[in-house]
Amino acid sequence: MKVVFITGTSTGFGKLTAITLSKAGYTVIAGMRNTKGTNEKVAKELAALPHVEVVDMDVADDVSVSTAIEQALKKHGKIDVLVNNAGVIGFGLLEAFSIDRIRQLFEVNFYSVLRTYQAVLPSMRQQKSGLVINVTSGASGHTLPFMIPYLATKFSVESITEGLQDELKQFSIENVSIQPGVYPTEMSDGSKPGLHADKEEIIKAYDPIASEQLNAQFGGGLLAKMQEFNMNPQTIADGILKLIQMPDGTRPLRYPLDAIAGGTDLEFINARAEIKAKWLTHYGVKNPK
Repeated sequence: MKVVFITGTSTGFGKLTAITLSKAGYTVIAGMRNTKGTNEKVAKELAALPHVEVVDMDVADDVSVSTAIEQALKKHGKIDVLVNNAGVIGFGLLEAFSIDRIRQLFEVNFYSVLRTYQAVLPSMRQQKSGLVINVTSGASGHTLPFMIPYLATKFSVESITEGLQDELKQFSIENVSIQPGVYPTEMSDGSKPGLHADKEEIIKAYDPIASEQLNAQFGGGLLAKMQEFNMNPQTIADGILKLIQMPDGTRPLRYPLDAIAGGTDLEFINARAEIKAKWLTHYGVKNPK
């Protein structure tokens, strides 16, 4: 039975994925913060499911991450699949973000991925197998106003995924970025606190135009489309299950799941891969076999 370690399981995609993989018979290690505090209820809910073990882990803390994964390896002997799902949203004008606030975004969305990779890779290299699924964003190949720091963290994770795919090939460790569109989760509906722009005086200097643009982009754009296409977050959990069940060596580097995009996300992924192949040819660089 495969052992799957998932980060950020208290809400949204992470919680749904833990439930979905439990039903499919996998051993699930569900990481979340505050299992004895604010997340105690959901921790008990998941722990009551078959094959699910809840562990207290703060992805923004080096020791917390290394300890949680070390304990999981000691108990189960392996981690076959790592799902880096934990994340936090951030909206607002780039100039209105303090550097500290942007650092916080990167701690949760970017450095957390480095922490889990460094904790789990030694065991995966030793067993010469493994799968790491990184949840990024449907827009992580480009950027949007009012989401610049957030999307910068997601694009950075895309860079990790793409580069490591070659570096880890000799150990048969696969990496996939799963690219969601906008879905109705606690992150998007505001019930899960985000790390938003925090310089009020800068925000006021851009208004009223910036607020009008932001409301049009989200209220009349992204959120309206989410309702129009009836976006169901279970799609992401099912997608993660599908990736795990794919035969080794057949998984795509990027796996977009965004009905709203109308196929443009896959078109962009394929075009980028073709251009990169040409670029590598011009530089005389060969991908590892």
